[in-house]
Amino acid sequence: MTSAEEPRVRLPQLKLDELLKELQARIDAARGTRDRIHSLLEAVLSVGRELDLEQALHHIAEAAAVLVDAEYAALGVIGADGRSLSAFHTVGMTEGQIAEIGPFPEGHGILGEVIRHPEPLRLEKISQHPASYGFPAHHPPMNSFLGVPIRVRGQVFGNLYLTEKRGGLQFDEEDEAVLSTLAVAAGVAIDNARLYEDSRLRERWLLANAEITHGLMSGSARAEALRVIAERAREIMGAALAAVALPMEGTKSLTVEIAVGLDSEAHRGLVLPRSGTLMGLALSAAAPVACDDVQQDERISPEPPRFHGLGPAVAVPIGTGEGGVRGVVLVAREAGAPVFSDKETDMLRGFAAQAAIAMELAERRKEAEQIAVLQDRDRIARDLHDLAIQRLFATGMTLQGAGRFIEHPEAAERVLRAVDDLDETIKIIRATIFGLRAREGAGDAGLRARVVRVVGEETPVLGFVPSVRMEGLVDTDVPYEIADHIVAVLSEALTNIVRHAHADRAQVVLTTDGREVSLTVSDNGVGIPPGGRRSGLCNMAERAEQLGGHLDVSSPDGGGATLRWRVPLPGT
Repeated sequence: MTSAEEPRVRLPQLKLDELLKELQARIDAARGTRDRIHSLLEAVLSVGRELDLEQALHHIAEAAAVLVDAEYAALGVIGADGRSLSAFHTVGMTEGQIAEIGPFPEGHGILGEVIRHPEPLRLEKISQHPASYGFPAHHPPMNSFLGVPIRVRGQVFGNLYLTEKRGGLQFDEEDEAVLSTLAVAAGVAIDNARLYEDSRLRERWLLANAEITHGLMSGSARAEALRVIAERAREIMGAALAAVALPMEGTKSLTVEIAVGLDSEAHRGLVLPRSGTLMGLALSAAAPVACDDVQQDERISPEPPRFHGLGPAVAVPIGTGEGGVRGVVLVAREAGAPVFSDKETDMLRGFAAQAAIAMELAERRKEAEQIAVLQDRDRIARDLHDLAIQRLFATGMTLQGAGRFIEHPEAAERVLRAVDDLDETIKIIRATIFGLRAREGAGDAGLRARVVRVVGEETPVLGFVPSVRMEGLVDTDVPYEIADHIVAVLSEALTNIVRHAHADRAQVVLTTDGREVSLTVSDNGVGIPPGGRRSGLCNMAERAEQLGGHLDVSSPDGGGATLRWRVPLPGT
């Protein structure tokens, strides 16, 4: 073959090589597309299987990082205000790196750009965008960026953020398309997880209501039912503190009957006014009252200190305005925790309404039992009057008449004594009948209400509202006679504060354990001068000594005075 013929032979060979290379490239591209679609389908199926919402969110971020080969990925959940992030799930950083960086982002800069404009955003270099303002200290360097919104039922739920495509490459249109497809599947998965979470939450509320109803209808004490209400509300709402307060009959105050959780001792037994307290506002409005930070809310009085370490709180009435509010349940989370959502508040309100119905049924049942007892007492009293007294009276008349025919003096005297004994028996039975028909304690005010009334009467002259706390079965265990002394001692103690203490804060604590009743009155005034008049203290001490108790007066290191009046209860 001559040299002139060689190009004719080589030219077809070169074209064939080029065609083969192009074909191989297209086969590789098709294979890559196939593999990517396969990976996308696997990711869609994977995130769709997760029912736990928090796990689903983290799994979505992991799947996004794998699909677009990104070193870092995050899923930011948009808060209720629609402008900031309420949660942030990251992939690609260790716990140590996250701790060094500090708090999670709130949705400013590039992250906020995707929130403000919920459309895919792809950048070659983050720092070149006008919305970028840098990273915090210890943050790893990031350049390439891809952000895609996640919608749930048409509403933007959050955003996927991907940075640093591996190999120094840039995110392309295909990455954006794949990630947008994953975001659609993620929206469905999130919706399913939220529906499942809601159903589980409703199930827990229903079980709690059933527990309360069963306890009340089976005869459990009201205090036990209130404890269950507080504990279940705290557990289900994810709260640090839960408390239940009931209105005090005959006053405009309410008392915290039950408190469980963080700093519960500061709440238990408190007597609260309807103004200046979250629970009082909810009681007056017969509607939920919420706040983002219970320590900074101007509607809530700082005295007495009772919300240390707590932040978001909500108070919900137990019952409705039409049927009568029976009390208030309050739940509070730790400072920095998420605020209570409208959905959470609605569920708590429904739970409280069902609890009110159970309390109403239990009270009606108790009233029916009391009516049955009273009717039975009336029947017994009527039978005693109509049968026993008439028979005894007739027997006495017979013996009295027969006594005239008895000639033996001693026998006649015995018959007359028997007639007198029958008369005494008739008197005893009549007294018993009166006791059966009498309503015990009718019109008597309980000790709790009397204490609140005394404090309320002294408040205008004091110039401030003393804090009041009462614990134990004060109305039940303390006899009326001792209650009178307690009211007199309290009035005298508050009057002394007005006249001599020059205080701007005072506390009244009344407690009983069934064996002893204790009244403590303290203030932050000037204390008790050594040479001052002590007639009021002597009167209080004499009252205690008459009942077998004693009075202690002390001056704490922080100033002021503390008066403690204690007496034993009868039968102990």
